Amino acid sequence: MYLDTFTLPIDFEEPMIQKQCERNGGIYGYIDNTYPCRMFGNRELYEISFKNVTIFYGGNGSGKSTLLNLIAQKIELNRIAPFNSSELFDEYVKNCEYSLGYDDEGFKHKIPDGSRIITSDDIFDYMLTIRTNNDEISEKKDIARDEYGALKYGKSIRFSGMDDYEQFKMQVMSRRKSVSRRKFIEKTAGKETELFSNGETALKYFKTKLKNDKLYCLDEPENSMSAKMQLKLVKMLEELTRYCGCQLIIATHSPFLLAMDNAKIYDLDSNPVEVKDWWELENTKIYYEFFKEHRNLFENDI
Repeated sequence: MYLDTFTLPIDFEEPMIQKQCERNGGIYGYIDNTYPCRMFGNRELYEISFKNVTIFYGGNGSGKSTLLNLIAQKIELNRIAPFNSSELFDEYVKNCEYSLGYDDEGFKHKIPDGSRIITSDDIFDYMLTIRTNNDEISEKKDIARDEYGALKYGKSIRFSGMDDYEQFKMQVMSRRKSVSRRKFIEKTAGKETELFSNGETALKYFKTKLKNDKLYCLDEPENSMSAKMQLKLVKMLEELTRYCGCQLIIATHSPFLLAMDNAKIYDLDSNPVEVKDWWELENTKIYYEFFKEHRNLFENDI
């Protein structure tokens, strides 16, 4: 386990706010947004201790993503998507503290290179990039179809300099017996990425990006996934922590992810914040009550 504890600077929040006010105008200074100060102290969340799977559970505005961003910035995880910040955020991160775990021989771990935070924005951007690239390739294919006949059967291009090189090379390729019209178009325009549903694409993204022996912060990774896809994601994540040396810190309210084996869950909706089992959480209880109320429909269907 790479990350052992993370401590929030609750006792330093008011001095931080006061100091920033002074920077903003001396005795008359003020601050528009105290974020992330005053988010966790009133719920008595001072320190987080981790397991191989640690989950932050809570409703919108409970601070799940904020905690992930604080941790990711403090331990300098790689990231792609931007995140909500404020004029106090960097100072707040500076005052956070953390401790690392120890390996089986008693040596202190380091955060592995390549560890990162992955958000739903990363996945949506990935989907958008695939669709954009496919659209561009489709346009190139239309051009390649028109060029193929002219290059193969038209007047031969005379190579007289580098300005003619690309067209000359394409004509040589079009006239090879081993290159069919379809292969010519594919080589010229490129091959489109096969499109799947959003959930399947998201699952493929995680299969591609998650590597062995890393620490990952995952912000609502279940977004856009059906229940079936979420269960596949859970299996993948459990294998990464059980067999592949990964540590996961996850923000979610999905009952499927909350029920992961040996997960430590911080209920950010409770006051004070408490560690709970997944079946004690409000969200899972609501699901339970709903299905219990309609239990006869399922039993009659068997």
